[in-house]
Amino acid sequence: MKIAVVGTGKTGGKVVEILKKDQIVGPFDSTNKPTVEKLKEADAAILFVPGAAADELIDPLMDSGIPAAWGTTGYDWPVDLDHQLKEKNLKWLQASNFSLGMNIVRRCLDIIGQSSSVLDDPQFYIHEIHHKHKQDAPSGTAISWEEWLGKEAKITSERKGDIKGIHQLEVKTDTESIHLKHQAHDRKIFAQGAIWAAEQLVNGDVSPGFHDLSTIFDNVMQQ
Repeated sequence: MKIAVVGTGKTGGKVVEILKKDQIVGPFDSTNKPTVEKLKEADAAILFVPGAAADELIDPLMDSGIPAAWGTTGYDWPVDLDHQLKEKNLKWLQASNFSLGMNIVRRCLDIIGQSSSVLDDPQFYIHEIHHKHKQDAPSGTAISWEEWLGKEAKITSERKGDIKGIHQLEVKTDTESIHLKHQAHDRKIFAQGAIWAAEQLVNGDVSPGFHDLSTIFDNVMQQ
């Protein structure tokens, strides 16, 4: 499978490292922007670009007709994007975090959130830590944790060093605490997850439209 790699930063660079040379179309960045013609050479695209770059990439990707896995956070997607993709019979997905292990955490958070009703006045705290160059805070993943938990949580952020990503939940009452933690040791996990997602878009049972990685993951787990 040939993959157009758009964005060659910390995570996009890992995608390039993992793929074989003859699998890569591009890679593309701000100095080598993808054209419709070049994108058509690929079976799918993987994009790790900042939100500011997404606007100019949406139209060329749509015109290319290939599936796309987006790792873009801090971006307001067009409200009619799902409708546009369905009209063009295209399959796209986005994820705030492509770690497949994070999708196991998502299921744990759902259980914790639902089960916490038996606790006496539980308080929920989410803390995330990332490298000092990460621009958005809180992280898209921390916001997703609150959504998956289904409870209002106090979210705090920390930026230091070259930390790949640490997310922690504390459920606290007057008499006990529950902790859940996920730590990324290597950005390779995000690249591996993005490649897995692109493969699902090409070969899996995915309907046209704009999906979240969690939906694709759950569908595969149910097969």
